[in-house]
Amino acid sequence: METIVAKKENLSKVPFLPGVYLFKNDKEKVIYVGKAKQLRNRLRSYWATKLINKTRQMMDDAAEFSYIVVTSEFEALLLESSLVKKYRPKYNIELKDDKSPLYIGVTREKYPRVLPLRQTQLGEKELKAVYGPFTDGRSVRGLLKRIRKIIPYSTHRPTKRACIYAEIGLCSPCPSLAENTKDSNLQKKLIRKYQSNIRKIQELLKGDVGQVRKILVKEIDDYSKIEEFELAQQSLRSLETLNRFTEPKTNIKSYIENPNLIEDIRAQELDLLKKHLEKHFDIRKLHRIECYDIAHLAGSFPTASMVTFIDGEADKTYYRHFRIRENNKNNDVDSMKSILERRKEHLKDWGEPDLIVVDGGKGQVAAALKIFANEFPIIGLAKRYETVVIKNNEGFEELRPSGPALRLLQRMRDEAHRFARRYHHKLISNALKTSGKIKL
Repeated sequence: METIVAKKENLSKVPFLPGVYLFKNDKEKVIYVGKAKQLRNRLRSYWATKLINKTRQMMDDAAEFSYIVVTSEFEALLLESSLVKKYRPKYNIELKDDKSPLYIGVTREKYPRVLPLRQTQLGEKELKAVYGPFTDGRSVRGLLKRIRKIIPYSTHRPTKRACIYAEIGLCSPCPSLAENTKDSNLQKKLIRKYQSNIRKIQELLKGDVGQVRKILVKEIDDYSKIEEFELAQQSLRSLETLNRFTEPKTNIKSYIENPNLIEDIRAQELDLLKKHLEKHFDIRKLHRIECYDIAHLAGSFPTASMVTFIDGEADKTYYRHFRIRENNKNNDVDSMKSILERRKEHLKDWGEPDLIVVDGGKGQVAAALKIFANEFPIIGLAKRYETVVIKNNEGFEELRPSGPALRLLQRMRDEAHRFARRYHHKLISNALKTSGKIKL
């Protein structure tokens, strides 16, 4: 964790990545801990010309700052809470309009509730666990909404009828439904399921995403073996949602023990991916990787994206959108071929990749090879089974990387998909504003 003198000109050293930052005084005491979706942008705001008095006072006291890069906003919020609890910085309380910090409490009840609570409210509830303090109330409520989509929980005591959140799967099993059932065996099963959900939520709030993932995978397997397929499906949906919201297997405590953890994780991902691929390609380095994706609506408004990762991190300087104008717009393979033809025209001014990843299987890889032949290693990532598709002298071969190597490929593929959809939605929105309808 590099310490930097608190001057505006030193912001160039800070990356545009999620993380936590710490301001320290001239005695190296931490006086403020904050989180950010993009560290450099957030820190830049402290050198704005107009600051409220309390923020200005904090900046007058600040002599230096340091930062810790993490993988997501989710982890940044949990890490911020851990560091605030560890250092108890003076300004984390004073900068929040004199409001007491927010905590997340889990009540000690038959059906434990998960509640946001001010410090002054902690003594009003009988709690089995408390997490915090969190100094940003909006982020805490956003975190709870996100957790509820991963693992349902209740904020109410049992009543005569199931709550409205039960109908949309955010309170499942609903304590009211469990308490009012006349089937004792079913009731026991629902209570066990609800309490299991609470245990998983507590692991999440500790920052142990990897442990929750292991529990869900085991649940899927156990439920399937006893043919409880509905419960297995619920656990599978929770696992998929968890994967969308968080980076796997990173314990929040690890960032405190090793502030350079994110750099180590990225290096490991690249090293393992290189080992998988160097059996099939002559790969000397994986400094720059480009990933491509296609988006369209039944062939209408087709777009494509190129996202670029430098040393395992997205670098938006090299992102590109493509609008597809060919006749066969709903053919993803032809579309992939056309955008790579345009990419080839810019090898000198855009730079050359060490690896090209296309979203898709044999067709997309074959299309890419027609354009670049053996100029660069080319692989496809087929989403159905998350397999890597390569072409060799014998034909196509499928690899199944796992762990860090697969996570790197998935992160690139998901970012390419997000970026392609963003442009696609923009074109649809423009069409609606212009004509009020879309032709399919």
